[in-house]
Amino acid sequence: MLDCADMRDRVLVWAVCAAALCGQIGLAQVGSVSDDAPMMAKAERSGPGTKLAREITRLLDDPAAARAHWGIKVMTMDGTPIYSMNEGQLFQPASNTKMFTTATAIALLGAGTTFETKVVAKGVFNGSDRLRGDVVLMGGGDANLSGRTIPYIAPALRPKPAPPAPAGLRYLEEMADQVAKTGLKVVNGDVVGDDTLFPWEPYAEDWSIDDTVWGYGAPVSALSVNDSQLKVTVMPGDAAGKPGTVVVDPAEPYYTVDVSGLVTSAAKSGNHVQIERALGSKVLRVYGAIAVDAQPDEEEIAIHDPAEYAAMALKGMLEARGIVVTGKARAEHRTSSDARGFMQASHEPLPGMDWSKSYGIARRPVPCVNNCDAMQAARLNPLAKHTSPTLLEDMTVTNKISQNLHAETLLHDLSASVLGDGSTVGGARVVRAFLERAGIDKDDFIFFDGSGLSGHDLVAPRATARLLQYAVTQPWFADWKSTLPVGGEDGSLVERFPKTPLKDHVFAKTGTLSEARALSGYLDCASGKTVIFSIMVGNHTPRSNVDREVMDKIVAAIAAAN
Repeated sequence: MLDCADMRDRVLVWAVCAAALCGQIGLAQVGSVSDDAPMMAKAERSGPGTKLAREITRLLDDPAAARAHWGIKVMTMDGTPIYSMNEGQLFQPASNTKMFTTATAIALLGAGTTFETKVVAKGVFNGSDRLRGDVVLMGGGDANLSGRTIPYIAPALRPKPAPPAPAGLRYLEEMADQVAKTGLKVVNGDVVGDDTLFPWEPYAEDWSIDDTVWGYGAPVSALSVNDSQLKVTVMPGDAAGKPGTVVVDPAEPYYTVDVSGLVTSAAKSGNHVQIERALGSKVLRVYGAIAVDAQPDEEEIAIHDPAEYAAMALKGMLEARGIVVTGKARAEHRTSSDARGFMQASHEPLPGMDWSKSYGIARRPVPCVNNCDAMQAARLNPLAKHTSPTLLEDMTVTNKISQNLHAETLLHDLSASVLGDGSTVGGARVVRAFLERAGIDKDDFIFFDGSGLSGHDLVAPRATARLLQYAVTQPWFADWKSTLPVGGEDGSLVERFPKTPLKDHVFAKTGTLSEARALSGYLDCASGKTVIFSIMVGNHTPRSNVDREVMDKIVAAIAAAN
């Protein structure tokens, strides 16, 4: 995923041969022989590793792969080394980061943990049907207030033809129904989207400004509906020269769509549509040309303020059910007051941490000035509530399809649960403490987010391999492993390793961001043994998949040699 400034180190063929002839097994390190010679990699070999080292060297000598920077670690399930190349160097892990986040979450929160979203009355009732105050939708850190089907189903097992997808705002509709059944008729106040469980830190450090427009870069909030994104469908008109059309789903009037520059072009002229949204703006500009015979162009666009959007949608739903709301829809955020630098705060230890317990969400107390007893009673007896799927079901979605927002939500949930804070840095601090306890070198990783979108995230291949090996020893291993994509079967590996002997025998997390890529997980080998591997690459040729093809060939070589 992420870029790396170092030139790739690689093993010279003569060095490998010399090591083999001398019967050397273990660590071979060869120095530079001239200013023009490539830097030598550190290669570790044991047992069949000599043959494996030669094959990997051959694959990486491909000119299309040779310019990139490669790091590899392979070992047995008990941690015995098999092969390594640049195992201690730092690479941008991209979505391999999600493995570290989800492992920490399942270990500390528990696979069966759920999250609750509530609608409460913040004010005083006049009788049972009139509220003087606000209706508050309280975000509980649930990433699945959406139309997604849960639990995740592998593509081969999905019904055909696919049934219509559930509405993206279905759970808000259900909560609006619950509110209406209470008999509430008038709200003399606002409808508030409250995401104060987390501080308002929508983007982690070093997220690309380009990402914030799209659904995969949606802002992080404790109150997210429909994955904090909208589906924007661009369609041609019925003849060349006519305007194109745009449909937004859900059809809430949140963004203004400017289509003044969108036209229909001649048949077979292709799709040349662009979508732009300035930072902080609620105007989507859709422009360009789409051929009259082109298929609709579907894009996922991030919602600028998820809590505000949720409040606006709920207000409309209440009014549609005959409830009068005299105020407006608005968001209520909490700003961070932590002035420490990220590196300092994320590296602080967790004194007194009880690693044996499962942590539940610790909601910060809501300040109260007037009518506190009534407000407390309202919170204890909400107008409506919704309970999320289990943590394991959400983690399966997170890792299978590499869902960035869900990983970020889990990071903040960890901070809210363990520290009662809900911040990005708090989550990073919890993850770091967990990983150090798992025996991973503190200098082998640094995370600034939970998904891998940050360009500051760095991990050594041996750290990823160590996490995978540590997980094997834990009671949650089977559940956690089941969330990883399966080669040729599902998730982000559905189209990779489609044939025997690797189909259904690669269980690994992918990672792609800019000129970096990663693949790490478990591999069933020719001998019947399962091994652990982590392959990371940086500085590959932009917009090229050659490195991915070489990466998959390395996986095949590992499987054949073990």
